Amino acid sequence: MQGSRFAFGPFVLDSDAGTLLRNDVPVAVGYRGLKLLAALVGRPGEILGKAELMDAAWPSTAVEEGNLTVQIAQLRKLLGPPADGGEWISTVPRVGYRFTGAIEQLGGAKRKPLPLPDKPSIAVLPFVNFSNDPEQDSFADGLTEDLITDLSRISGLFVIARNSTFAYKGKAMDVREIAEDLGVRYLLEGSARRAAGRVRINAQLVDAASGEHLWAERFDRSLEDIFAVQDEVTAKIVEALLGRLRAPPPRNRPKNLEAYDLCVRARKLIDDSPQTAREAHLMLTRAVALDPEYAEAYRWLAMNHWMGWVHWGEPIEPNRSVALELARKAVAIDPNDAGCHWVLANLLAYERSFAEADAEFAKAFELDPNEADAWATLSDIAVLAGRVEEGLEHIRKAFRLNPFPPSWYYLTLGAAQYAAGEYKAAVETLRRDETYRTSSRRFLAASLAQLGRLDEARAEVEMFLVSNPHFTTRHWVMTEPFRDAATLEHFIDGFRKAGLPE
Repeated sequence: MQGSRFAFGPFVLDSDAGTLLRNDVPVAVGYRGLKLLAALVGRPGEILGKAELMDAAWPSTAVEEGNLTVQIAQLRKLLGPPADGGEWISTVPRVGYRFTGAIEQLGGAKRKPLPLPDKPSIAVLPFVNFSNDPEQDSFADGLTEDLITDLSRISGLFVIARNSTFAYKGKAMDVREIAEDLGVRYLLEGSARRAAGRVRINAQLVDAASGEHLWAERFDRSLEDIFAVQDEVTAKIVEALLGRLRAPPPRNRPKNLEAYDLCVRARKLIDDSPQTAREAHLMLTRAVALDPEYAEAYRWLAMNHWMGWVHWGEPIEPNRSVALELARKAVAIDPNDAGCHWVLANLLAYERSFAEADAEFAKAFELDPNEADAWATLSDIAVLAGRVEEGLEHIRKAFRLNPFPPSWYYLTLGAAQYAAGEYKAAVETLRRDETYRTSSRRFLAASLAQLGRLDEARAEVEMFLVSNPHFTTRHWVMTEPFRDAATLEHFIDGFRKAGLPE
């Protein structure tokens, strides 16, 4: 991926890290100024309109044009004139601004290589859809995700989560580079073609350290045999990496392939937005109607109802009770699925049934020690119980298993850092592009307020309330599963200082 570091004159701007250096010395530039400078420097010589620049610095917020003028003036003062005279940023009357200096794009700051785990480590790259039908993409994705789940359940392996491997979908990259990014030694890659009731799968296991192919095979089977093929691929990989197969208890498999396709498509949509969540709800409802004994569809439908009342502002009831009923049904159908157990554990925590929740989390990790989403979820529950260091340890474990995670991991990490009193670290986490536009802004506002940066905190509150107009601290406290009074008071204190509604 291209770097986000740019050199001009004596300056180096790193927009990902949020830093500006002059002759290797940090320049004290505000957050808005950095965003504006990154937008201008990223497209040197181009005219950027005022509306575009305001959106870069104040996303999803209506502000007066005068704010932009003030920020540009401050940037010009900080940068000073170029060595050859003139100016770095020129005004295009009635239109916008343009960066006129010479730019050199530097390579991105190289990520520190992740140390290899003390057990065989593997990532399953997205299988390529080799059919002529782009609609079959979801089939190839589902195959990939199922193989990740099956391998993840083998206690002797370290397996990278789906979100991180799918970051490489459609990208031509060297296997060594991918393995280094993810901190694994082995990669599984392959292709799938589904047509006329048949499926053809090519799979190969690569040792990224040597480039050697440890195992490769082609499967040409009836579509009805797809799950048997998945089991066979998993067995071959485990045999190659561990020399033996201690098979975990069998998982519940769907009996209806249309229900399977719907579930694969729905789980990609479930936490993007209220709109996509509604679309996922329709798909999952149809899936359980087609296959009433399909445990995974029930557990995602349970999560869909839970997110509705916790994140999307939908009524608490009946969503709360329906979610719990669906999660219990999922576990009853498939007691060997770790995903069903951690979803139930999370819902039980929100019911304040903490002992039962703890037991379900323990069962989930017994079945699948590599379940990154479960570690991230447990982090949040532990923090609200006052076990902040334990919560930080859990979210770090989740990040190691899922180095390129969904946005809510950063929200969970930022909240844990806030609870630990690490306010500067929390601000850095919660201002990352991955999470900045989500409801994590409430924790960002609280962190800024605790640092005494009240103007910034109130600006974040203003933006948060645009998409969460009915938020109140009282309702949030009522819904969150706090177990520790001091932690609860700490969050309330930050919310009050930031100006969030009582």
